[in-house]
Amino acid sequence: MTAPRIFFYVQHLLGIGHIARASRIANALVKDGFDVTVVTGGLPVPGFPGEGVKTVALPAVVASNAGFSGLADAGGRPAGEDFLHARRDLLLEAFHAARPDVVIIEAFPFGRRQMRFELLPLLAAVETAEPRPKLLSSVRDILQENRKAGRDAETAALVSDHFDAVLVHGDPAFIKLEDTFPLTAAIADRVRYTGLVTPPPAPEPTETFDIIASAGGGAVGAELIGAAKAAAALMPDNLRWLLIAGPNLPEADFTALSRETAANVTLVRFRKDFPSLLRAARVSISQAGYNTVGDLMRSQCRAILIPFVAGGETEQTVRAERLQALGLADILPENGLTSALVKQAVEKALAAPRREQVSLDLDGAEKTAGIIRSMIANSSPNSKFL
Repeated sequence: MTAPRIFFYVQHLLGIGHIARASRIANALVKDGFDVTVVTGGLPVPGFPGEGVKTVALPAVVASNAGFSGLADAGGRPAGEDFLHARRDLLLEAFHAARPDVVIIEAFPFGRRQMRFELLPLLAAVETAEPRPKLLSSVRDILQENRKAGRDAETAALVSDHFDAVLVHGDPAFIKLEDTFPLTAAIADRVRYTGLVTPPPAPEPTETFDIIASAGGGAVGAELIGAAKAAAALMPDNLRWLLIAGPNLPEADFTALSRETAANVTLVRFRKDFPSLLRAARVSISQAGYNTVGDLMRSQCRAILIPFVAGGETEQTVRAERLQALGLADILPENGLTSALVKQAVEKALAAPRREQVSLDLDGAEKTAGIIRSMIANSSPNSKFL
């Protein structure tokens, strides 16, 4: 039996959320017997995409500012036209070499408009390929609110003209696509909910901490970790704190945070066993990114969320407010965050009982693989992939 070939494009620009979610999906596809090639376009992240996944690393680009309005190369220099054209050509070469049965594009066309210089040519290549592969968009459950007229209509038109399905990695019982994408009705026949993409239930941790403060990728997490460290100094020293600064936190910030760290506080950049550590923790302090919240939903620890709002970002605030309404989290503001606010929120969380397990669908990676396999099989009654 021939393994279906998947060509999966993912571009992370600031944090590591996009590459982490895409990697979990890619790993589930490999386990389900797919031949997966992941094309990455951001800075390397240790451990991703993962074992068994073929990778193509394009010359990296990153967001040149927190508002995602520009692109820079790995050295922080503005990405020029020649550089971007070379990337586009490498992407198209990789597509033709892979000869995929299915192409998955993460975020686009709902996001990643900065990457149209290479993604629109990729769409054209898909349309002219013989045989034409299935084309899928892979999006998180909550989209960034569009601030410019016409953007939603442009997105809906691209979906209608090119995409066979939109894989929404969420549970409609928590939030529906139309809650953050007003034109969902125009593409409703393409929408497939997969459930939230979260890790499998974690094993018992090898060590335990009372409070874990984490900053995701860390590119914009210095203030969160700094406030948590300062709050720890104001609280009893029998509480064990773990501060996870993130692999992308600037080195100068990490060095500054490392100074005068108390004996009950451990500062690291990354922990692969983060889901396991949450299982034993009493309180988590974090931003409200998709992957971190997914990890939290697999645990029973109390959550304090500090949504990322720089550059007009709305996605994390929507997620945090939904969780707060369900009694699953408390919220602190990113702007004006202080050690006193963190201390007060932690004390409240420590005084509360461990919360109940959530009833949301958390098996999104495995269900994504099932949806794709069903789409391939149904497109051809005599499919070699049945």
